[in-house]
Amino acid sequence: MQERKRKKNNTTQNETEVHVTFFEKQLQKMKCPFGIHHGAVSYAMTTLGAGMMNHIFVFYYVKLFLNRYKISEASFHQAQVLYMIWNAINDPLFGYIQDNSKLRWCSIRRLSILYGAPLYAVAFLLPWFPWKQYEDGDWLSGAHLIVALCAYDTMLTFVLLAQCALFAEISNKHENRLQLIKYNQVASLVGSCSVLFCGLFSKNMENFSYFQGFNVLIAAFAFVCMSYTGIHSVSQFEHTESTAETAAEGTDDALTWSSVFSLTKQIVMQRNFVLFVAMNFCQVFHLAFMNNFMMIFVEHLLPTEAFPSFVKSIMYGAGFICPQILVLCSHSLLGKLGYYRVILYTFYIEMAAGSVMFLLGPSHYYLLALFLPANLVLVQAAFSLFNLPLADIIDSDLQMYKRRSPLSSMVFGTNALFTKPAQSLAPMLVVTILNQYGYEKLKDKTAEGDLSSLLVLHDAMFWLVCLAPVCIASLQILAWTPFSIRDSHTIHTKYIEN
Repeated sequence: MQERKRKKNNTTQNETEVHVTFFEKQLQKMKCPFGIHHGAVSYAMTTLGAGMMNHIFVFYYVKLFLNRYKISEASFHQAQVLYMIWNAINDPLFGYIQDNSKLRWCSIRRLSILYGAPLYAVAFLLPWFPWKQYEDGDWLSGAHLIVALCAYDTMLTFVLLAQCALFAEISNKHENRLQLIKYNQVASLVGSCSVLFCGLFSKNMENFSYFQGFNVLIAAFAFVCMSYTGIHSVSQFEHTESTAETAAEGTDDALTWSSVFSLTKQIVMQRNFVLFVAMNFCQVFHLAFMNNFMMIFVEHLLPTEAFPSFVKSIMYGAGFICPQILVLCSHSLLGKLGYYRVILYTFYIEMAAGSVMFLLGPSHYYLLALFLPANLVLVQAAFSLFNLPLADIIDSDLQMYKRRSPLSSMVFGTNALFTKPAQSLAPMLVVTILNQYGYEKLKDKTAEGDLSSLLVLHDAMFWLVCLAPVCIASLQILAWTPFSIRDSHTIHTKYIEN
């Protein structure tokens, strides 16, 4: 029995050496002129395409359905509940399929991206084209929202889950992962400009036909970007002929419910994974809160005479562009302090900033105009680093259970199972609160009607804007502080490479 275990450990170690040697050879092949790394560029192209679409989608869809399509609160909640259920289920489902399927277009990460790209681009366009001229509370607008959310999230999950797995599988070295983060943030920086240019081009959705045309162009360009990743990206665990035969021998009964539950249990029983998921749930909630409602808060809390439309467009764009600049500028800091401390410090800053803004009050609207995008910047910047702790959790799981290859998609998918519901809970909760203070009646006529009711609504919005970051950051500090993988930035390689 001991001899069998020793042979298994030697086999695992030899496979690791093969993977490391493979990656080093690919590293040499992929060097481009001017110091550009082709592998990192091909990985980041999906970030560019998906980022352009996703920033526009999350920023505009809530206001579009509430204000233009005039969806009822009940239909909005029904759509969000169905979306929340499907959003939670499809991540671990696709994660297990991608890690265990015998189909090449599922098991090979780049092929999942390549074949998912056209459907992802089409799903992005679904919300922007109404099925008819909607009346107030039209049930069809609710059905439209359900289809748009579920279709978009299905393809987003399928494509980006494969890309997340690529991040953990391209290399197991911290410095190489930091390089991927760097290229990824440059791509995110370019992709985040889509909100700025969409706002300027369509006058913040006032010219709806221009808005639709702009999104068609974005979808086409995103398809090209993701296809580039699907053709050129390489994983160190993409099977060679020898490893493919080994995998084929061991996957005859891979797709069974017992193996699903067994692997999932192994993942969720890890303390660091549980702590990360708790912290990440709060982050996803905070990010959805800011993405979905920043435009509404700005229109109500900042006077139009002081902030014309083009200034607001720049504010919205800055909220998506500056996080990428911040992460790029903190590249050396990440190498020195590690992601654990950097993430923890952002929580303290968010909590302090929200407290100060609340004490100053809503009359300081220039400071409020700075606080709103700055808060989004901090939340988005910290969220951009979350692949690093997840990759370390995958590495720890790989060593702990001596697996032949990492369960990258399953770890990312199981994380999403618990955190994705926050994307629906945030808009549901905020819409319910705002409607309690009359938003549903005032949303189309913010300058008219009962002034006292409008002031009450604005006070509620201000409290949400300031106190939500304070409460969320406090919970995140409690969850993140015990996380024990803190020094991976000081370890040049996590595996024994003999």
